[in-house]
Amino acid sequence: MSEIEYSNRRGSEIIPLFPLKSVLFPRGRLPLQIFEQRYINLIRHAMRTDTGFGVCLLKDGDEVARQGVRQEVHRVGTYARVVDWDQLANGLLGVTVEGCHKFVVQECWSEQDQLLMGSVDYCGVDYVGEAPLAVDEQHEVLVGLLEQLVSHPVISQLNMTIEYDDLRQLGWRLSELIPLSLERKQALLELQDTYERIREIEKIIDSMITES
Repeated sequence: MSEIEYSNRRGSEIIPLFPLKSVLFPRGRLPLQIFEQRYINLIRHAMRTDTGFGVCLLKDGDEVARQGVRQEVHRVGTYARVVDWDQLANGLLGVTVEGCHKFVVQECWSEQDQLLMGSVDYCGVDYVGEAPLAVDEQHEVLVGLLEQLVSHPVISQLNMTIEYDDLRQLGWRLSELIPLSLERKQALLELQDTYERIREIEKIIDSMITES
C-alpha cells in the first residue's frame, strides 16, 4: 500500500476500537492476525474507505470476545491505519497497522457484533506530523540503543520509517522496543511531553544497568 497520508486530527470523533495486549505508539507498526468476524469486517471497512481505528491496551478481559466477559481498555490509545496485508500460511488474514495520532477515550460501548466503539478526543501534541525535535549529543547513547533494537530480524521486518534525528520519534520507538511491562509502556504513551518521556527512558535504562 502507499505511504500513509497523515492528518493532524482535531476535536472529537466516534471510532471503532481494537483492544489488544499491546501498546502502539505513533509511527510504530504492529502485525495482527485477524480471525474474529467483527475484526474482519472492521479491516475490510478500513481498507475500503481508507480510514482507521483505535488501538487500546486491554485493562480487563481478553482479546478474543467471550460471552458475558466485558472488555475494558486504558483510556489513552493510538489511531492506526492499515499499511500492509496478506493471507497467512494458516489461512488467516494478516495485517500490519501503523499508529499516527494519540487520543483519549471519553466513552465506549459494544455494538451488537461485540465490536467496541469509542467517543475519543485527539491529543493536541505528541502526534505524527509535528515539527521534529532536535537530538543532541547527550542522546547519542539512546540513538545507538535504538539502532541495535531495530536491527533485530523481527523488528526489521516491520519496515518502519525511523527518523533518528527527531527526539520525539526516538522516544516513541524506545518506549515500544525496550523490554518493559505493558503497564510501563502505557505510562510512557500517556506522557504528553517528549522530554519527560526521554527522561523516564533514561531512568529505566539506568535501573536496568544497575540491576544487571
